Amino acid sequence: EVDFWIIPIIQGFVQIEELVVNYSESSDDDKSSPETPPQESSCVDDIHPTFLVALISRRSRHRAGMRYKRRGVDKNGNVANYVETEQLIHVHNHTLSYIQTRGSVPVFWSQVGYRYNPRPRLDKSENETVSCFRAHFEEQLKHYKKQVIINLVDQTGREKIIGDAYLKQVLLYNNANLTYVSFDFHEHW
Repeated sequence: EVDFWIIPIIQGFVQIEELVVNYSESSDDDKSSPETPPQESSCVDDIHPTFLVALISRRSRHRAGMRYKRRGVDKNGNVANYVETEQLIHVHNHTLSYIQTRGSVPVFWSQVGYRYNPRPRLDKSENETVSCFRAHFEEQLKHYKKQVIINLVDQTGREKIIGDAYLKQVLLYNNANLTYVSFDFHEHW
């Protein structure tokens, strides 16, 4: 009886755009030349010349919070500031989907203080973290089957302790459906 009063909402972002792809044979220089007569745009096909592209990001209601105030994993395997982003492309009666998730490193850690980039610290031992890490990735694998983990934590300096704990948990979990990749921005800057 109260369904009339309940409005389903998401905390996130939605944008949908129509895109036209022009497969012109000429280069940009040829197009701007005064000697070149203007050409009609040619598209993928004249019947369906557009791609419909949608970007949808959904933030989890579990462990939401301010960036430096909410970190790591909880006892149920929920990670802080978890977001699922789906990119949908619809063309020629076919819909393609690509899903990417992101969230805090799924170990027990925190950052204390209000200054910019406070030093991270581990809050629980490796053994205390195992079951929660496992719960997080079992839920992920249930939804997405296989995953590539891209660890963006700095591999040196103050964040190294978090990156090392993450890698250790991945090795302990030892699941063939997870691929672990460490990417250090500072190395590629």
